[in-house]
Amino acid sequence: MTPARVLVTGATGYVGGRVVPALLEREVVVRCLVRTPAKLDVASWHDRVEVVEGSVEGDLSGAMDGVTTAIYLVHAIGEGEDWAERELRQARNFAAAAAEAGVRRIVYLGGLGDEADALSKHLSSRQDVGAALAATGVDVVELRAGVIIGSGSASFEMLRYLVDVLPVMVTPKWVSTQCQPIAVADAVELVVAAVLDERPLSGVLEVGGADVVTYAEMMETYARCAGLRTRVLLPVPVLSPRLSSHWIGLVTPVPVPLAKELVQSLVNEVVVTKRSACEELGVTPLSLEESISRALDVTRGEGPPTTFSDTDLVYFHPNELDPEWAGGTVFADRRTSTSSVPADSLFAELSTIGGEKGWYGGKLLWQVRGVMDQLIGGPGLRRGRRPTLRVGDALDFWRIEEVVAPQRLRLRAEMRLPGMAWLTWTISPDGQGSAIEQVATFRPKGLLGRLYWYAVLPFHHFIFPTMLQRIVEAAEQIELEPSGR
Repeated sequence: MTPARVLVTGATGYVGGRVVPALLEREVVVRCLVRTPAKLDVASWHDRVEVVEGSVEGDLSGAMDGVTTAIYLVHAIGEGEDWAERELRQARNFAAAAAEAGVRRIVYLGGLGDEADALSKHLSSRQDVGAALAATGVDVVELRAGVIIGSGSASFEMLRYLVDVLPVMVTPKWVSTQCQPIAVADAVELVVAAVLDERPLSGVLEVGGADVVTYAEMMETYARCAGLRTRVLLPVPVLSPRLSSHWIGLVTPVPVPLAKELVQSLVNEVVVTKRSACEELGVTPLSLEESISRALDVTRGEGPPTTFSDTDLVYFHPNELDPEWAGGTVFADRRTSTSSVPADSLFAELSTIGGEKGWYGGKLLWQVRGVMDQLIGGPGLRRGRRPTLRVGDALDFWRIEEVVAPQRLRLRAEMRLPGMAWLTWTISPDGQGSAIEQVATFRPKGLLGRLYWYAVLPFHHFIFPTMLQRIVEAAEQIELEPSGR
């Protein structure tokens, strides 16, 4: 029997944003408790759920009304010094409200780890929250998971950035700690299965994927799946969690407060030793290699539907991440200008770029770059261009990816680079004239790619402003000529 109404907390977060559509696919009536309802507006499913504004710390009577099952996906990790105490208060308030409303089951995604070990603050808090939720007599299914592998998850992004950027890593001793990573798709499936299963399930179910590996082996697997050379790991005993978290904060998009809490948990083994959630709920988990490959496919494609930064925690607010970060680090040189000529005239002039005409300034720099490219086996500037722009054609050492006259032209670099580069112009009407935006984008590969960007950055200040200015000037000059173009 399908639950009459399911309350989802954390629907704007990483896992919650995937659990909701999975429930809707099974025709479950879903109510979302969110602090900021506007954050759900971008979700494709927002008009298919009930939305209640509120917090797990406040009055929950309205949110709990008519609910048969509640999913608890809230955490405050790293949010102030007393974040663990706050998590406990929130869980107690939620459990009391659920018991008062007659909720039959709470499904909670917690943290794996042996209670007999000296668990980190993060893992201890996860398990304390589970105990608090179960203290009022409501049937609680506590799914204890370790590392979640999925595009956009904090664990996966830490792994991805560290291995992508650093061919050689000086690592703490915890790289030899064992873990049992689970694919995010499997974690979501387990949460949904725990909601729909009518059997008595209360208690702890341990969540783990198909493979038990060390963190070092997980890094090796990622490098293999990503097509990278084998990474060299140099474990040393002197790297403290504090130093490790600052290094992670520098190299990855994971902020230091979150990295600190996660790193401290890496000394604890997180493997399934007792009641297996996958066996109990009939879910066959993916292998680590398949989990990483799927995450990479999503990352390289349209990007993840949710990311760890979607979570409504304070340390993301002053540090808004680049919206493209989930596909990897992206550097951009962005220039804008306006013109007195209409968009079609400006686009017509832009369309003459390259070949014999060149790149509107910095001719010597472009020529030097072309020769350098040829010396290392690239096409250089020698390919020239066709009379008209067509998608798929070569344009010097670029490839034309998009031509939408008179709005947009995008070129992808085919020169030899430690990464991928694009040059894009977007033109729009602006009163009697037009506005143009020029963006040079670079997605670096590894440490060399980042060093390359900063090495050529000074030259951008000579090339790109001049390029845009002269495109506009040339279009306006032609417009002033008696015969026009």
